[in-house]
Amino acid sequence: MNLSTDRRGLVCCALAAVVVVQLIVLYAPEAPGPPSPIPHADKTVHAIVFALPVLVAGLGRLRSWRLVALLCAAHAPLSEVVQHLALGQRSGDPWDVVADLVGVGAASIGVLLSLRRR
Repeated sequence: MNLSTDRRGLVCCALAAVVVVQLIVLYAPEAPGPPSPIPHADKTVHAIVFALPVLVAGLGRLRSWRLVALLCAAHAPLSEVVQHLALGQRSGDPWDVVADLVGVGAASIGVLLSLRRR
């Protein structure tokens, strides 16, 4: 294995890890953790769990980082529909979709700016 293959493998493992975290946060039967005393803190969590896969793929220089961003953007509304219809203790929230898309957009802009500098 050369360094490039090692790096790609590490980036793919990191991407898989952040996607698993995203799925746990979104699809746990009940929202993980105690309620936050900070109003709308869950929106920040949504933005972060949708930004992380894009950042890992983009900053890890995977050629498919744009596809990762597109899949995350498509997953945002789908995840809220699944929460609303299939998870009794959860509910779909259109503002969560907005937060998810803000995370994807912000991460995409960050990746583009980073790649432009290189």
